[in-house]
Amino acid sequence: MPAPETIAFRDDTLVLIDQTKLPEQLLTLDCKTVEQTHDAIKRLVVRGAPAIGIAAAYGVCLAKGADGKPNREAYLHAVECLATSRPTAVNLFWALDRMRRIAESGEDNLPQKLLAEAIAIHDEDREMCHSIGRNGAPLLAGKQGVLTHCNAGGLATSTWGTALAPIYHLHQQGESLEVYADETRPLLQGGRLTAWELSQAGVSVTVLTDSMAGSLLRTGKVGAVIVGADRIAANGDAANKIGTYPLAVLARYHDVPFYVAAPSSTFDLELANGDLIPIEERERDEVACPHGVKIVPDEAKVMNPAFDVTPADLISTIITERGVVMKPDREKLAEHLGAKR
Repeated sequence: MPAPETIAFRDDTLVLIDQTKLPEQLLTLDCKTVEQTHDAIKRLVVRGAPAIGIAAAYGVCLAKGADGKPNREAYLHAVECLATSRPTAVNLFWALDRMRRIAESGEDNLPQKLLAEAIAIHDEDREMCHSIGRNGAPLLAGKQGVLTHCNAGGLATSTWGTALAPIYHLHQQGESLEVYADETRPLLQGGRLTAWELSQAGVSVTVLTDSMAGSLLRTGKVGAVIVGADRIAANGDAANKIGTYPLAVLARYHDVPFYVAAPSSTFDLELANGDLIPIEERERDEVACPHGVKIVPDEAKVMNPAFDVTPADLISTIITERGVVMKPDREKLAEHLGAKR
């Protein structure tokens, strides 16, 4: 089965699988303060849009005032602090908005109510993962191979993930797929994380460098491409890990369906299109000096956007916990999300 849960909260401590150590070591990191939680999100100890939201919700519960006791002002300050950790994943702000509403309510027993809300966010994510798995499985059933990019599995959520959820669902039903995982440079989330968790679950996985994807698609071994998303605009444009957009172009050229799997909380209906999605720029050394090995001269400039945006017209289907939207556009998505919104 999939890897252990990415996130746990016990004894006033947020416990995270430290994804910066995988696959060499399976270690956990204990966060006892808001600041430690902020640092863990920023450093990618915990990553993946749903997992970031869950971690941030629990992080609010760790807030303390100057006297060492929790209070409304400390909780609201925690919300503001954690909102600065990463800019692109809308689930972060969705979860923090839920925590803010509780903190601003003026109700008694705020610590208990905030923890209950964080647990609810966590529980809802588990159900979301399994629903996406059920909804996406028919799209992948019978495919010879499936290609994915970055990590949108259990390490990015609470259990099965988003893009990997249909694969886990089919695996549980006894249908085997060959999964191809882009290495996903510069931080290698595909090679380090997707390959690790699929291997742990007994799913056959092959890692390739990002630049091999086109050649692999040309062989005909890939029947579908499926990825996650960190934010989806109202028209269906989807932000995901850098390298997703060229993969979508390649899939279209080779007539391979390109699927995006994400919960309804990943949609930002306030943004008309993907050009308005804020794209996180990360540190130079992730590209220039990965793992402490200098590969770019100091005189050279470096580009390091964490995400790119895939236009909706390159997306065959968006899969959510509510169902599927084929050839997504503004009207279809508004209808799909209407009951929720």
